[in-house]
Amino acid sequence: MSALTPEGVEELLGNPEDPGNPYGFAAAVARDEADAHPDELCQALVSAGFHLNYLPEEWGGAFGSFDRSLTLVRAAARRDVNVMPGTMFGIIAATCLQLHGDEEQRRRVAEILTRGGSVGFALTEAEHGSDLLAGEVRLDEGGRLYGEKWMVGNGLRCEAVYVVARTGERGPGAFSAYLLDTAEAERRGGLVREPAPRTGGMRGIDTARLRFTGLPVPEDALVGKAGEGLEVAILAQQAVRLMSMAGSLGCADSALRLTLGFAGGRRVTEGRRAAGTPLDRTPHARRELAVASAALVAADAVALAAARGVHVVPEVFSVWALAAKHVVAEAGDELMRRCAGVLATRSVLREQAPGSGLFQKLQRDAAVVRVIDASPLANLRAYAAQIPTLLTRDGVTEPDTLRRIFALDAELPPYEPTRLDLVARGADPVLGGLGGLGGAARAAGAVHAELTDPRAAALVRRLADAVAELGPEAASVRRSGADPNALVDLAERYAWLHAAAVCVHLWWANRHRSLYGGEPGASGWLRAALAFLLARADGVDPRRCGPDLLPAVDAVSALRENGLLFTAAPVRVAAES
Repeated sequence: MSALTPEGVEELLGNPEDPGNPYGFAAAVARDEADAHPDELCQALVSAGFHLNYLPEEWGGAFGSFDRSLTLVRAAARRDVNVMPGTMFGIIAATCLQLHGDEEQRRRVAEILTRGGSVGFALTEAEHGSDLLAGEVRLDEGGRLYGEKWMVGNGLRCEAVYVVARTGERGPGAFSAYLLDTAEAERRGGLVREPAPRTGGMRGIDTARLRFTGLPVPEDALVGKAGEGLEVAILAQQAVRLMSMAGSLGCADSALRLTLGFAGGRRVTEGRRAAGTPLDRTPHARRELAVASAALVAADAVALAAARGVHVVPEVFSVWALAAKHVVAEAGDELMRRCAGVLATRSVLREQAPGSGLFQKLQRDAAVVRVIDASPLANLRAYAAQIPTLLTRDGVTEPDTLRRIFALDAELPPYEPTRLDLVARGADPVLGGLGGLGGAARAAGAVHAELTDPRAAALVRRLADAVAELGPEAASVRRSGADPNALVDLAERYAWLHAAAVCVHLWWANRHRSLYGGEPGASGWLRAALAFLLARADGVDPRRCGPDLLPAVDAVSALRENGLLFTAAPVRVAAES
């Protein structure tokens, strides 16, 4: 089976606006109303080999690179993000097995996943949420498993499940991992599977409670060494966060595409002019669309760079993956609010207006994706403690490293999950990479020589100044230690500035090619993305940067008119009306 491409997914699934398309928007809304799983859509994708794109070739998969898989998944998720849990929830367990499974365990999981089956991942518990060290599911001294895991993806239908259970008393080393055959466990009477609480968005997906009632666990079910289960699970989630960004981007793409279509076709009375002004040309709506468009462009750049960066510098992804996830999810949340403002009443209708039920679904789905692997606060707290140390390390990223990460035509090295780490090693390659442009304080001058837009150049100078101030801010937070929120606030500011630096690197490394449909070297998208990201870093409403955001709505509108996905490199979408 030849490798599936994003354009291949678009061709396979057809025009999503066609009301008769079983893989389109109307079908997705109907499933949403019925709390139905997208069985037909998932089966079509599995038959085409879609599910193989996160599995390594040695397992029989077709994984090439995360940037390719990100765009591939996004092409499907823009129709219905529920295809992700329906076809890809096995990515967490698969990554864990790659990291510390034995040959037989890997063979078993590969056999299940390559034929389209599912392997669950049981980590969290209802009473403790993201407080993983408080987990109570326990393997007793007699080798029997007791307790309950919840929100286990595909837990009702999975053939095997990777379970993290307590085997000690204190600390991260008190948890071990086990690969269990679910059918065998049910036959023994030691496992009860029940539906988990239903979610407001991503309706119909399979999430379950798994209750263990003294299940005998064979010795060969232990994955890796005793005491390393929690550590490996946390490492594996770095890869999962990369793919969850595809879900956020898929929802955002469809929401903005829908809103642009509505605003372009709606005629309103504006001031003293007669009725007939397109809504998207009125000042307020245009500003709202500009914020939404800048948010999507920034999120796309951040996700794309992270998906490439994990191949080159996986050692820093305990910070980079979480910071990128925060920016993409929060930018998507901002986009939904701005689109809702333009759609107005139609954003809350379930029926009667074309696309209205779709926006409701997209909005609710995006809210679930935002928290599906960790809440925004838990996400920030997970890397906040590393920021003061990371920012005080000296180091300039080698130009070749930056080129491999950010030049979209540069070949990526193979992904090596064994290089992932719980703590970022070395200096920040993105912020430190500004040194490759002449040092953080001089980066603006280097970029300015290539920029023809003075507003974009001014924003790059602002970024350089803000990055230079991050180190002293971190040192101050470390010294004081008084405000419990200061470290989390620093982590959030870091995420937005890190994202802004990513955009500068992406523009710089691709000046020779078209990005977001513009001419080679065009910086309108960069200006808009920087304005949005710097406003968020400063805690300012991005709408106050209105004029600087306008190039984004022009770029995104042109991509829509030309039938392209809202992403940096051209990906043609299925024909739309």
